[in-house]
Amino acid sequence: MTAPTILVVDDEAGITRLCERLLKRADFSVVSFTDPFQALDYAERNHIDLLLVDIRMPDINGFEVITRVRQHQPDVAILVMTGFGTLEMAVQALRQGVDGLILKPFEAGDELVQSVRQALQDNQRKREAARIQALRPLFDITEALLAETRPDRLLGLILTAACGQLRCEHAGFYEYVPEEQVLRLLAVQGEAFSDGEGREQGVLWRANETGAPLWVNASGPGDSQMQTYLVERGLVSIMAAPIRYANSSGVMYAARQEGNEPFREVDWEMFLLLSRQAAIAMENARLYAELRDYVQRVEDSQQALIRAEKMATAGRLTASIAHEINNPLQAVQNCLHLATRSDMPPEKQQEYLNLAKTELDRLMSTVQRMLDFYRPSGVEPQRVDVADLLRHVIGLLSPQLTARGIRVTTGFSSKLPRILAVSSQLQQVFINLILNAYDVMPEGGELRITARPVKDTVEILFQDTGPGIPPENRSKIFEPFVSTKEGGIGLGLSVSYGIVSAHGGSLDFLPDRGPGACFRVTLPVKDER
Repeated sequence: MTAPTILVVDDEAGITRLCERLLKRADFSVVSFTDPFQALDYAERNHIDLLLVDIRMPDINGFEVITRVRQHQPDVAILVMTGFGTLEMAVQALRQGVDGLILKPFEAGDELVQSVRQALQDNQRKREAARIQALRPLFDITEALLAETRPDRLLGLILTAACGQLRCEHAGFYEYVPEEQVLRLLAVQGEAFSDGEGREQGVLWRANETGAPLWVNASGPGDSQMQTYLVERGLVSIMAAPIRYANSSGVMYAARQEGNEPFREVDWEMFLLLSRQAAIAMENARLYAELRDYVQRVEDSQQALIRAEKMATAGRLTASIAHEINNPLQAVQNCLHLATRSDMPPEKQQEYLNLAKTELDRLMSTVQRMLDFYRPSGVEPQRVDVADLLRHVIGLLSPQLTARGIRVTTGFSSKLPRILAVSSQLQQVFINLILNAYDVMPEGGELRITARPVKDTVEILFQDTGPGIPPENRSKIFEPFVSTKEGGIGLGLSVSYGIVSAHGGSLDFLPDRGPGACFRVTLPVKDER
């Protein structure tokens, strides 16, 4: 690492020699002058890190030396030394923005060295603070650009930021279309500068083809062709930068109209930083757009799986529904037949008509439960009583379970809170779990269903007395198209798992609960917010 260079200026030769000796001993590079004009000439031609200058000199005072040195090296650190320390002098030194003040004669050799090091550190901190202050608007802009994930809106934000930070009237973005060999305008603020007709001297074309940013002022820098390009379009200055993102490319530009000052070095640096951030933000927006499309496809696939499994479940319900509808239909037919017989007393006719009405009500209730399952429902969650929903599902499947000799026992806590859920989707989950138990107990058995509150959740257990699930199959039972039953399509548990997860809950197999299989559904108790 190169040692900092110290320029010592004092009209007393003894002081300059002392400073030179002490600072060189501390590994600084030192140049000293007793003539302040020679020192100014040196500072004009050479880089220095710190100016150590006496305040009182016969031909020119130290404050004038400081002013003239800073015209060439504005970031140089300043340490003033004087044998006449006064409050007025200290105030003037502060106004000049010096980094330190030391009194002559020096009390100890390390006092000077320490003061020089402190002045260099203070100057470095000031420069870093000024740089951060200058870049602060860019940080805010970057945050805004990365927060916008819609490509169509992002370009407008980029150009608004360019015009605001660079104080220019024109900014735009062209996309390069390789198949047509053209630059196509995507967004603009102010005037668009389509230079397809001037491809040889066009600034945008040159930046796109060379892959390097360009900065041209009408009075320089830039070659004569570029300057002519500006004059013809009434511009005093233009900057263009190629933008590369994913498999696309383009050119971003910013331009100032005649009558304004041309862009400066600080504007160029800001434009380059902004163009790099624009490329990152555009790639970020593209990735977000792809992610949104992917999530939408996944959601569509999930809904298709739910519909497919629902149709499969509906087929499994057919036998139960047909049996439950057929019985009241036969009863209605018999009652109507008896009620219409001419030899039947009026009071008996009325009795049979009342029986027919009762059976019709039961039939309508059965059909309504069937429609509740088939009917497409919205996905807006509502308050659901889990116990009532479980009783409804058990009632729907009761004839089928009874016919197979399966006894259903329940244990529902009286303190069950209502949960926020999509009722029809939870109904499908409960039907799937009950029918799975039905399938594994062809010779009958017991299915116990319990529900209780656990902290901020509701826990529902489905425990059957079937053969259970073999250990080798337990790790993949929730995967789609994996079934342990002959003829099963392997979607029931997978779809149920997805529905419960979408509600913020979990569906688990509990291997340590026997005999048979035990599945646990955990659903959160959430408010509408």
